[in-house]
Amino acid sequence: MLLLGLLLLTLLAGARLLWGQWKLRSLHLPPLVPGFLHLRQPNLPIYLLGLAQKLGPIYRLRLGLQDVVVLNSKRTIEEAMIRKWVDFAGRPQSPSYKLVSRHNQDLSLGDYSLLWKAHKRLTRSALLLGMRGSMEPLVEQLAQEFCERMRAQAGAPVAIQKEFSFLTCSIICYLTFGDKVKALLPSYRLGPTPQPLPDPLLILNLMDSLLCQEDTLVHAFHDCVQDLMKTWDHWSIQILHIIPFLRFFPNPGLWRLKQAVENRDHIVEKQLRQHKDSMVAGQWRDMMDYMLQGLGKPREEEGPGHLLEGHVHMSVVDLFIGGTETTSTTLSWAVVFLLHHPEFQQRLQEELDRELGPRAWGSRVPYKDRSRLPLLNATIAEVLRLRPVVPLALPHRTTRPSSIFGYDIPEGTVVIPNLQGAHLDETVWERPHEFWPDRFLAPGASPSALAFGCGARVCLGEPLARLELFVVLARLLQAFTLLPPVGALPSLQPHPHCGVNLTVPPFQVRLQPRGAAPPGLGECQ
Repeated sequence: MLLLGLLLLTLLAGARLLWGQWKLRSLHLPPLVPGFLHLRQPNLPIYLLGLAQKLGPIYRLRLGLQDVVVLNSKRTIEEAMIRKWVDFAGRPQSPSYKLVSRHNQDLSLGDYSLLWKAHKRLTRSALLLGMRGSMEPLVEQLAQEFCERMRAQAGAPVAIQKEFSFLTCSIICYLTFGDKVKALLPSYRLGPTPQPLPDPLLILNLMDSLLCQEDTLVHAFHDCVQDLMKTWDHWSIQILHIIPFLRFFPNPGLWRLKQAVENRDHIVEKQLRQHKDSMVAGQWRDMMDYMLQGLGKPREEEGPGHLLEGHVHMSVVDLFIGGTETTSTTLSWAVVFLLHHPEFQQRLQEELDRELGPRAWGSRVPYKDRSRLPLLNATIAEVLRLRPVVPLALPHRTTRPSSIFGYDIPEGTVVIPNLQGAHLDETVWERPHEFWPDRFLAPGASPSALAFGCGARVCLGEPLARLELFVVLARLLQAFTLLPPVGALPSLQPHPHCGVNLTVPPFQVRLQPRGAAPPGLGECQ
């Protein structure tokens, strides 16, 4: 019976494919690459770029039961995602997408609609307006504490990828759920009859308890994100994007994904309850407060339906999934490139010393004045160009019939922007495969990269990610010289069969302090 069902599903899928091809016979479509097993190719973005050298920057290839259009140049990507953004703003709704997006309320995986635009606006506002005054001080403080932890391991090989991952997760956790020490400590009014101050020992015990709760929450979310990403990238889940009907057959990977999603939702729902119970109208302590208070306000642009608590729930999920591993991976790639190019590391440290003074531990460059460190900005841009963390972005779907550079793109077509391929285009970039930050130093010398995507689907966390990259790398290079373990330079090649992210092979680094830090540097200020 099982074999009969599989045969029937295969026949139906084949008939559907033939019918779809017949309907497209009159259109001028991009050229089709023969074959079906393209996803099995190692270093997929580079493989897709190689196809572009034969077929041009836009072509089709068959992934399972559907044709997918691949864009491999900056011009074609910007044509689709910026100039015709409404046509290409949709998302394919695969079974695994529906599972993790919780009633289609997710922002990253959600399909385009007026309600999706309102959801995006609320989340972006929470990130840029709600946290405007506290974001940079928080990143600075946590980056400083990170360097103190690294100083305790000075000279010994450190698996810095894991440290970066926990740091970026901590930043998202505090921005989203707030600083519980400040939020939950009792306040004591000053006035004609001030309240007596409590026992200092009581305050210290309360602070220790709350700090322990915060640390536990960060660890819980960090483990949750790691579990979700590992499960999502497994072949048993990825194949469902290509052959959706396989979801009807036993799949241990799908069961594990459901368990990971349930764990994720349990953690977020607990935070939602706590915030609703302690929230004060008209005030917000963190992004969750801000978004919860943004619900229920009438908005004409929402169209049918309105934003619900579930949309806040999924905004939190997106912030953690999109803001933890992506930024920590970029920081790790930056360290790897600097280990291979110590001359750039030396120039970066000289730039920091010139601007801040040697061993100026208390000094920093505010992010609004980041132009004072041009080489650091150029180095970050070059790392993002060579190693965009999500090299093929997330797939888009056309919302209506459109065209790109004279080729017809039917409604419902899945479109993949090859961001890494566009960054290695020899017609746009000089010496494209070389790590050469100086390309970004001359005004107008190089175009901007597309590491965060572009258009309506541009990464909402880009401002925070850029702030983190600038602050953490500045602090790290100010405090340490990065050295490889003896005879063990890390690989510059990403994992050949990566999933969504362009992962760094495991490596270690030795952190040599550049001088003794003054007492109390790691204390909260």
